[in-house]
Amino acid sequence: MGGFDLVEVGQKKMSRLWVRGGFPLSFLARSDADSFTWRKSFIKTFFERDLREQGIELPSVTLHRFLAMLANSHGQVWNAAPIASSLGITGPTVRKYLDIFTGVFMVRQLHPWHVNIKKRQVKSPKVYIRDTGILNSFLELRVEAEILRHQTCGASWEGFVIEQLIRTLEIDHPYFWATHQGAEMDLVFNKGGRMYGVEIKRADAPTMTPSMRVALEDLKLESIVVIYPGKKRYSLHKKIEVVPFDEILSGMKGLFG
Repeated sequence: MGGFDLVEVGQKKMSRLWVRGGFPLSFLARSDADSFTWRKSFIKTFFERDLREQGIELPSVTLHRFLAMLANSHGQVWNAAPIASSLGITGPTVRKYLDIFTGVFMVRQLHPWHVNIKKRQVKSPKVYIRDTGILNSFLELRVEAEILRHQTCGASWEGFVIEQLIRTLEIDHPYFWATHQGAEMDLVFNKGGRMYGVEIKRADAPTMTPSMRVALEDLKLESIVVIYPGKKRYSLHKKIEVVPFDEILSGMKGLFG
């Protein structure tokens, strides 16, 4: 069972959910400071007790450092080499750590979608810390203002929106897509035998991009939805709709089949 999501807490509490995450005791804390303290305690217990109870006997200090590195590369394509080098371990061991955290639902590996085209496509997954409250704890971000100023703000927002979409739309097999030439799509999935794409923009007024044009053609997408934190809904193309995040609960399902 996952933590709270937008369906349960409501759109008006979106900012609190982004800052504190979905763990009930974190979300319902009296203040952001109390929530932050609870998450720090939870993380310590998770490493020192919970993982061991599941038979994972690995140094908690190393695992903590590993997850802290993932927090700083949240939303990026997986690259084991720099993490392995920093921790002084091998690439296969780093991969084992990643799989452990994926298995306990702390991390999401968003795997790449492949199509039969001549372009070189990215083959490694993108990695996200699933609960943004836990992400913010590792980044030492206590309130929304600090998140908005931080270099990871865009990636944090992207991961948050992806998690809410997966749960709201009940997406069983989510993917991303990217080529080595620079084209990409943050989320692609199949609904009713048709492929759809989602781009997530932390911008005031998203515009048409070359990636959207390429994705429509190469992936044969039924449509693309661009989600942003603004208030106005508008079209960029007959198959591309810009949709406010505030409509994620009320108007998203009708856009996908």
